[in-house]
Amino acid sequence: MLNIAIEEQKTAILAIWKEINTMFSDVEIKLKKRNKILFSRDSECLQELIRLIQLQNHRTLVMWALDCAKVPLKEFEEKYPNERRPRICLELCEAWARGRIKMPIAKRAILDSHAVAKEIDDSEYGALCHAIGHAGAAVHVETHALGLPIYELTAMVLKYGKNNFQKPVSEKINYYYNRMLYWQENTDKLGLDWAGFLLDNTKPNKERLLDEKRKLKQQ
Repeated sequence: MLNIAIEEQKTAILAIWKEINTMFSDVEIKLKKRNKILFSRDSECLQELIRLIQLQNHRTLVMWALDCAKVPLKEFEEKYPNERRPRICLELCEAWARGRIKMPIAKRAILDSHAVAKEIDDSEYGALCHAIGHAGAAVHVETHALGLPIYELTAMVLKYGKNNFQKPVSEKINYYYNRMLYWQENTDKLGLDWAGFLLDNTKPNKERLLDEKRKLKQQ
């Protein structure tokens, strides 16, 4: 009986590792190719999150992106405390979402956050700047929201290395998913001010539309 139990445990462990390897197979390929961006809309590990994103209204995605972007911002500022552009990006994009400023001011701040990535010559922390920039740009269009995990997870792989990223990245994806569920439930309960263009619930989810277009091209 003991031998049977041990064999069952081994089988279960092998199944888990097989699932993990499948989940991150595209990341492994991109690492071997030395790609700068290690995740995409086709990444197996992001499919459940993408499906959840496609169900949300624009306001929920804005709250989710700006909320989740606080984590990479904190990490970035721990290494670059005097570089303020990523923080300014999030602050101005939130002001834009609230209707307090117009798009050109926020757009400049978004571009500035991306510019930091090119200036610091630091792939890991540069990816965090891109993640923050995309989070801010989610105010403009929903499809930018996914840029947050794509770039932040890339930074995590660079941080932990090819042999150790799987667990922290999996945990981070679960974090994204749970935060989305939170904002799905609470965004419209908070009585927040919103720019007029974010109050239109008749517009279809742009991430869902993009997915439909991509599937049509593949047929």
